[in-house]
Amino acid sequence: MVDGSGGVPDAEASDGGAGEPALDRPLPEGVRHRVVAIAADAFGGFTFADLPVSLRPYARFTPSRRVRYAATALAAALESDAGFRRKVAGKLRESQPELTEALDGSTPPPAADPLDVAAAAYLLRPPGWAKLVATAGEEAQRADAERADEETLRELARLREEVEALQDQARTEAARARAELDTVRKESDALHRKLRAAHSDVKRAEAAQRRLQAELDDSRAAADRERAAADGEARRLRARITEAEAVVEAGRRAVREGRSVEDVRLRLLLDTVLDAAAGLRRELALPPRDTIGVRPADTVDAVAPGQFSARDIATRALSATDPQLLDQLLALPQAHLVVDGYNVTKTGYPSLPLEKQRLRLLGGLAALAAQSGAEVTCVFDGADLDMPVLLAPPRGVRVLFSKAGETADELIRRLVRAEPPGRQIVVVSADREVADGVAKAGARPVASLLLLKRLARV
Repeated sequence: MVDGSGGVPDAEASDGGAGEPALDRPLPEGVRHRVVAIAADAFGGFTFADLPVSLRPYARFTPSRRVRYAATALAAALESDAGFRRKVAGKLRESQPELTEALDGSTPPPAADPLDVAAAAYLLRPPGWAKLVATAGEEAQRADAERADEETLRELARLREEVEALQDQARTEAARARAELDTVRKESDALHRKLRAAHSDVKRAEAAQRRLQAELDDSRAAADRERAAADGEARRLRARITEAEAVVEAGRRAVREGRSVEDVRLRLLLDTVLDAAAGLRRELALPPRDTIGVRPADTVDAVAPGQFSARDIATRALSATDPQLLDQLLALPQAHLVVDGYNVTKTGYPSLPLEKQRLRLLGGLAALAAQSGAEVTCVFDGADLDMPVLLAPPRGVRVLFSKAGETADELIRRLVRAEPPGRQIVVVSADREVADGVAKAGARPVASLLLLKRLARV
């Protein structure tokens, strides 16, 4: 009988399980899962106050989430809370009236699922419910065992089929492998034969190569000997040719230099004579020779006036320290001014470095050469120089350094001796030995102070 709340009467409920023994073993897993699923479905029909405290956190869960997350709590509540179990049983009577009525009459439907029967019996607690639950658990286990046996048999049959297929495949693969092995053996035999033939050919080729290499080495050795002999002969011939060319070139250079020096000396001497004659004609204001005839006085025996030279300039009432004396000397035809460089610079500006002394002197000489038109040569002592002096001579001034082992005085003497006799040469040096030496050679020595005074006017 069902009461107004959907549950069983209290007398029936109290009688339903009072004389029945409880379960002597844990609830079978399949039965437990069905009981939890039924309780999770009935959960939604209860109010929040109808729920046990342990199940209230899951009130808003869906049935599937209750089964997943509240299974343990549901099982414990059904086992310990008889009121909650009766409420769930009332919901089960509403949803499955035929099954519950059959269980109330102790006649479970034979076609019903044993797990459903056991779950309903656990909730309803009819007489003999523990036996129904135990029997349903055993049948479920037996069914599971039968299903497992069937699955095992099916798996065994499938494995046998796979083994037979693998055996067939292995036999096929073995047959194909044997065929391939036979083919490979035949190919290997053919390759071995070809390899032996190739080895024979290689040995013959190596022997032929050794013979050719020996012949080539002999030919190279012979060629090297012939080339060495030819190179030696060529070197001897080249040496003889070089010697002959050197002799010819030396002869040509000697002829060329000798002729060039003599030509220059003759030309300078001729220019000096011509310029001296022209200067003397201007000095005496003589008329051209073709404008006058021979005068009677020309036949009179008398002493003819002498020719002016660089020595005679000093007789014109000029002091030896007057700068005009140098101007008169440089005004002579083809005059050549030779300057002892360091002698002048150390007299005029000894406190300056040598490089600045040279530059200052050469600047003044360049201006003097441009004003006078005379040939100017400045000589510096280069005996103590470790390396050549980098210097760009100014225009109109020849700059010379003495060689190693030679002094500037010796270079000045050689310059004076190189000039032809009769040319006007003016040597500037305060060295008495230099002045005496150039005076003997026909040059006109002047003091360094005279040049410094003249350069001060530039």
